[in-house]
Amino acid sequence: MNIVNARLRRREGWFTLVLDGGIIKAITPQTAMQAPNEGDLDAQGGLVIPPLVEPHIHLDATLTAGEPEWNMSGTLFEGIERWGQRKATITHEDTKRRAHETIGMLRDHGIQHVRTHVDVTDPTLAALKAMLEVKEEARHLIDLQIVAFPQEGIESFPQGRALMERAVEMGADVVGGIPHFENTREQGVSSVKFLMDLAERTGCLVDVHCDETDDAQSRFLEVLAEETRVRGMGARVTASHTVAMGSYDNAYCSKLFRLLKRAGLSFVSCPTESIHLQGRFDTWPKRRGVTRVAELDRAGLNVCFGQDSIKDPWYPLGNGNILRVLDAGLHICHMMGYEDLKRSLDLVTDNSARAMNLGDNYGLYEGRPANLVVLDAPDDYEVVRRQAKARYSVRHGKVILRREPETLRYA
Repeated sequence: MNIVNARLRRREGWFTLVLDGGIIKAITPQTAMQAPNEGDLDAQGGLVIPPLVEPHIHLDATLTAGEPEWNMSGTLFEGIERWGQRKATITHEDTKRRAHETIGMLRDHGIQHVRTHVDVTDPTLAALKAMLEVKEEARHLIDLQIVAFPQEGIESFPQGRALMERAVEMGADVVGGIPHFENTREQGVSSVKFLMDLAERTGCLVDVHCDETDDAQSRFLEVLAEETRVRGMGARVTASHTVAMGSYDNAYCSKLFRLLKRAGLSFVSCPTESIHLQGRFDTWPKRRGVTRVAELDRAGLNVCFGQDSIKDPWYPLGNGNILRVLDAGLHICHMMGYEDLKRSLDLVTDNSARAMNLGDNYGLYEGRPANLVVLDAPDDYEVVRRQAKARYSVRHGKVILRREPETLRYA
C-alpha cells in the first residue's frame, strides 16, 4: 500500500510513502500532486505523522466520575478520596469495559501509543490483572505500557513495597511513585530510593507522580533527579506533573535546572488537569498550577503533554483528543509564539515517544513499523489551529480508522 500526496513535518513538497509487510519501505518525494492508484491512500496534501502518543493516563479510573459521588471541591485530595470509594466496588469486567471504551476514544483521535498508570494500592491487584488482559486484547489498536502506580503511597500504605514488587512480577512495565503523598518527607525520599532500586534491578522504566501540589516546599524532584543521575538512568525516567515547580522561586529553579540537565530525565505535564486541580487553596491571585513547560523545553529537556484523566474523580471532562490538551497547554504555558506553534506537535509525538522510550519502534523512517496518521491539515500550525482530525490511522500497514469528510449544508 502507498500513501500519496503526503506532507511531512519540516520538509517541503509532497511525498509518497511505500508500506509493505507492516514496514515503511520507502519515502520518496513527488514533483507534483498525483492521482492515487487502486489501493493507495490519498493524503490530499494532509500532514502524515507517526501516531499521536498518550504518555500519561489512568485507564483504570476513566469513566467513573460521580460514582458514587462527585468531587465537589475540585481538589486532588478529594479526588483520591472519591477514587477510594469507587475502588472498593471495581470488578474485573468493569475495569476492562471502561478501559476498552476509552482506548476506542484514543484510537478515534489517532493515538496508538499509551502509558497508563494503574493503582496497585489494592491487596488484590484487581485493576492490574484486568489491565494486563486489556494490553493483549487491544494490541491491534495500541501499544500499552502499564505503570505500577501506588496511588495511596509506597511507604504510607500497608505492604506498599510488597505490592509494588508483586506488580512488577506480574508484568508492569514501569515503576511509579507518589512521594509528595507519603506521610512524611522522610518517607517520600525513601519511596523514591525504593522505586529506583526496583526499576534498576528489574530493568523497568520509571514514571513518578512528582510534586503534584502547590506546596513550594515539595521538592522530591531533586531527589528523583539525583537518583537518576547517579544511576545513569536518564533515558528510562520520567517525572510527571512536577507542578510545585510553578511555585518554586527562580533562585532555587536555577540550581535545580542544572541538576535536571545532568540527570537527563523526561517530563510529562497534564495542563488541563493541573489548571483544574491546582490553585484550589489560593484566594487571589490564583496560580496556574502547571510546571515550567516552556522553560524546560528551552533548556533542552524533554517535555511532553498528557491527558491524565477522562471523566474520573479528578477531572470530569475529556474525550481522548490529545490535540485539545495541546491547544490548552500552549495557551496555559505561554507558548503561543509562532516558532513554538510551528513545532508544537513535538509535545504530543516525538517528545512523548522519547519519554516512553519507544526508540526505533516509532517515527517515519524507512525500516520502521508502518504506524502513522494522516491528518486533515498540512502542517503543525494548521493542525493546532483547526484541531485537525485523523483522516486515516494506519497500524502495522493496515488501516484501522477511516474518517469520511464532514458534510455541511447551509440554507
